[in-house]
Amino acid sequence: MERLYFTEEHKMLRDMVREFARNELAPLAKEIDETATFPHESVKKMGELGLMGIPWPEEYGGTGMDTLALVIAIEELGKVCPSTAAIMMAHTSLGSAPIYHFGTEAQKRKYLPKLASGEMLGAFGLTEPNAGSDAGNTQTRAVAKGDEYIINGQKVFCTNAGYAGVIIFTARLIEDGEDRGIAAFVVDRGTEGLSLSPPEHKMGWRASDTRAVFFADMRIPKTNLLGSPSGGFKQFLKTLTGGRITIGALSLGTAQGGYEAALQYSQEREAFGKPINKFQGISFKLADMATQIQAAKHLVYNAAWLKDQGHSVIKEAAMAKLFASETAVAVTTEAIQIHGGYGYLKDYNAERFFRDSKILTIGEGTSEVQRIIISREILKAVNSV
Repeated sequence: MERLYFTEEHKMLRDMVREFARNELAPLAKEIDETATFPHESVKKMGELGLMGIPWPEEYGGTGMDTLALVIAIEELGKVCPSTAAIMMAHTSLGSAPIYHFGTEAQKRKYLPKLASGEMLGAFGLTEPNAGSDAGNTQTRAVAKGDEYIINGQKVFCTNAGYAGVIIFTARLIEDGEDRGIAAFVVDRGTEGLSLSPPEHKMGWRASDTRAVFFADMRIPKTNLLGSPSGGFKQFLKTLTGGRITIGALSLGTAQGGYEAALQYSQEREAFGKPINKFQGISFKLADMATQIQAAKHLVYNAAWLKDQGHSVIKEAAMAKLFASETAVAVTTEAIQIHGGYGYLKDYNAERFFRDSKILTIGEGTSEVQRIIISREILKAVNSV
């Protein structure tokens, strides 16, 4: 499959990230999961390797590569430590992409070089207590007053928030007492009126930072508006489309991490005098797992390639995210089963990949939302004939 999609540059990136993940992340993955410790040094090293700004042009401090390159990097990190991969994924696809795609030149110059180098982390605030899948129900308010916006509201499940230098968020724009729609804004860490909850205690992605973000009469200049005044919702939908490809990549990595753990265990564990992978009950599981992963790869790589060619990928991104995330859950579940009772113990990596997989079917649009998007796009195409 790599022959279809990868250039030599892609292969070099894959090999470099794979070596980094095995040498730097693997020795820490179990510990940082158990202690819920944010991997500061790993993030710093990823910045030094150029992994925090893969798709951004060199003029903004990035490496000038494409979406497929970003997918490759996230996949390789995810095979070893999904938590660390999630940090990089959210930083790039959500915490940096809106600035690149919708920001002014001044905003790009101010933020992107620091984001691309890893000097500063980015975070993304969309979800609210009453606005998850129904993102149009955003309650946070940005009231225009003079040269400022006064922000009040709350965001939840904000990845990287505790360590981010900048947070991008949506709010209803109120001007002259009228609701102008949902707009996007950027705010710097330490701004008065901005506060954070303690980190959430999560089932998976335990080494990544997830918090609620609060805005209490927070004042930001109007130059912090991102894109058009009432275009924030459409901008975030476009951001999420790209993000679905990258969470598909993380799903691939998570699935492969679980599969490789199960494959290795099946070679080492013996029953009735032979390795358990000699029994059809196990070998058929491995065959199904490998087939599901291969199919998911086609969907994710194809969506990334189409995006890089400038095509609309609303349907393809949703398909990739849906299938790859559900594959990750299915494969890591079978990895537990292959390990038997040992799969339930923290001594083995299978249970970590299992815990890390479930959020993939929820974040950046649940599986149910993806099915809505896919069916809508299918019917739109049929009705246009």
